[in-house]
Amino acid sequence: MNKMELITAVADELELPRSRAAQAVDAVLGSIESALKRHEEVRLVGFGSFSVASRKASVGRNPRTGEEIAIPPALSVRFKAGKTLKDALNEQDSSGE
Repeated sequence: MNKMELITAVADELELPRSRAAQAVDAVLGSIESALKRHEEVRLVGFGSFSVASRKASVGRNPRTGEEIAIPPALSVRFKAGKTLKDALNEQDSSGE
């Protein structure tokens, strides 16, 4: 599912015009992004948690030449699925779908 498909699903579920659904989706995503920029964890009970993780600088190798390259430190986003989401996925898998 891409962002446009998500907007369409929200519009259909809530019987909203797509423009209003797009505003709602953008607002939710923007709020999550803003919190992560402040290094705050975003917990959506039952769905999961988003958090910021830092990766240390390291040395890697160019796979073509074998030459060592410096990999700078970076921040990344981690997502951990919540129990309700995990259970829903496992129910679907166990039912043969």
